[in-house]
Amino acid sequence: MKFSEEKAGMIYRTVKEIRGPLILVEGVKGAGYNEVVEVKLADGTEIIGTVLDTYSDKAIVQVFGHREGLSLDSVVRFTGDVLRIPLSDELIGRVFNGSFKPLDGLPEPIGEERREVFVSVINPAAREPPSEFMQTGISVIDGMNSLVRGQKLPIFSEAGLPHNVMAAQIARQSTILEREEEFAVVFCAMGIRHEEYEFFRREFERTGALDRSVMVLNLADDPVIERILAPRIALTIAEYIAFDLEMHVLAILTDMTSYCEALRSISVAREEVPARKGYPGYMYSDLATIYERAGKIKGKKGSVTLMPILTMPGGDITHPIPDLTGYITEGQLILSRELQLKGIYPPVNPLPSLSRLMKDGIGPGKTRDDHMEVSNQLYMAYAEGVRARDLSRIIGELGLSERERRYLKFADEFERRFINQGAYENRSIEKTLEIAWDLLSMLPEDELIRISEKNIKKYHPKYRATAT
Repeated sequence: MKFSEEKAGMIYRTVKEIRGPLILVEGVKGAGYNEVVEVKLADGTEIIGTVLDTYSDKAIVQVFGHREGLSLDSVVRFTGDVLRIPLSDELIGRVFNGSFKPLDGLPEPIGEERREVFVSVINPAAREPPSEFMQTGISVIDGMNSLVRGQKLPIFSEAGLPHNVMAAQIARQSTILEREEEFAVVFCAMGIRHEEYEFFRREFERTGALDRSVMVLNLADDPVIERILAPRIALTIAEYIAFDLEMHVLAILTDMTSYCEALRSISVAREEVPARKGYPGYMYSDLATIYERAGKIKGKKGSVTLMPILTMPGGDITHPIPDLTGYITEGQLILSRELQLKGIYPPVNPLPSLSRLMKDGIGPGKTRDDHMEVSNQLYMAYAEGVRARDLSRIIGELGLSERERRYLKFADEFERRFINQGAYENRSIEKTLEIAWDLLSMLPEDELIRISEKNIKKYHPKYRATAT
């Protein structure tokens, strides 16, 4: 975007204040919210920004990019247009930074159209209820917390847990059954370290996942303000691929905690009255403008399924970021440090995890007729096993009843064989349910109270062996 005083738009040399990524321009007429602004620094460097707020004859502009050299002598041009990016099917396979500059050595994209990145969410009246199973190849998700096409299902993690490895695995393996050719991934990372950046690039390129993906990567030493822009660029691309190219898109956003920290830094720069833990009071509605862009639209073949990943500060699930995310989204997958210390990967604890739309995406004609019953039975049996494990820490394993020892053994085997799997192991839903039935066969048949007699006779290993 070339800066020139001959361009259309109003030019001002009235920068009165600079607060971090924000500049205050006075004497402004007719500026609009999210209007694109070009800023020319004293050394001739050009950066862009958007209008964050206007009042009286003043405009607050947030600038993107490195701010070295930003001074009161800077020249500001209001373009009269909002921030747009070029879109085309050639974006698939590309890698960009948080301000949509190529990181793959290829030229900047030339799109069939340019679309605004700060757009409204999907109209609730136009939404179609999610109802189709999406396979991730990870048993603890597919079997017990199934992801449904068009759903918003976040992963709640902690610092030091393998959420990055898990994100890469989900991006590689996820697909819509029997419609693999219509599937794409939009992967957005915010505030990642250089080693994490190299990991994601290497994983996507080495495994071929990049051929069906678009990556938007914001590094920790990139401008913080770009973390506000990166997820919106990613979701604008996802919406185009889904609703214009008619593909099914899985959008993965990591780490939303970095996004919220950027939001807080802007709020502090604006000298706003803080809410919980210093975050702005409008963080709920701001997060909703991101999360609610996922879904299915009536009359459209494509869909956007969203998996935001966030690290809970101090492992506190009541922290404002996971708390507000849980209100907006449709469930959560919670990673457990205890499982990680046991060497279990992925360390997803199924007991506090939940997929609220699972029941709408599984069952006959979608996965298998025993899927929900098996999931319910696994929950019950694992909960009994965890309860027996806690009791054994007090009275010792010898003090447990025979039934409690049986469930304790089930819990150990469930973690070792069902939850635990390789980072490159892609299990089909059939394989996941087969492992589940092998584990349930450890229990007496009269303990399988969550499963119908018909499905026990059809899928229990004892009866399958007899039929064979």
